[in-house]
Amino acid sequence: QVQLVESGGGLVQAGGSLRLSCAASGRTFSAYTMAWFRQAPGKEREFVAAITWSSGNTKHADSVKGRFTISRDNAKNTVYLQMKSLKPEDTAVYYCAGARVYLSTTAASYDYWGQGTQVTVSS
Repeated sequence: QVQLVESGGGLVQAGGSLRLSCAASGRTFSAYTMAWFRQAPGKEREFVAAITWSSGNTKHADSVKGRFTISRDNAKNTVYLQMKSLKPEDTAVYYCAGARVYLSTTAASYDYWGQGTQVTVSS
C-alpha cells in the first residue's frame, strides 16, 4: 500500500521560512515524478513544484520561483519543499503527490496523494 505522509506545516509570519517533508513508502518510486500542490479555501488545487526521483530534474511554478525549492533524499525516500520569503498568499493546504509522468503540472496526472499539511502565513 502506497503512503505519502507530509509534515512540517504550521503558522509563520510573512517573510519567514518553512520546510515541508513528504515521506514515501509502499513501492519503488524511482520511475516517478514527485510533486507538491497546494489548495487555498475556495480555490482549485495549484501546482507548486515537481522533481524526478531518478535524475533530480525539477520544475517550479512561476509564483514560487526563487522562493521555494523542491529536493529529494533517495536514501530516505523523502521529498522536501523548502519555502522562504513566505507571503500571506502562500497560505494553503500543501499536498505531496506521485505519478509516472515526467514533471507534470496537472493534478489529474498524479496517482498517489498525501493527506496534506496546513501552511498559514500571517501578515
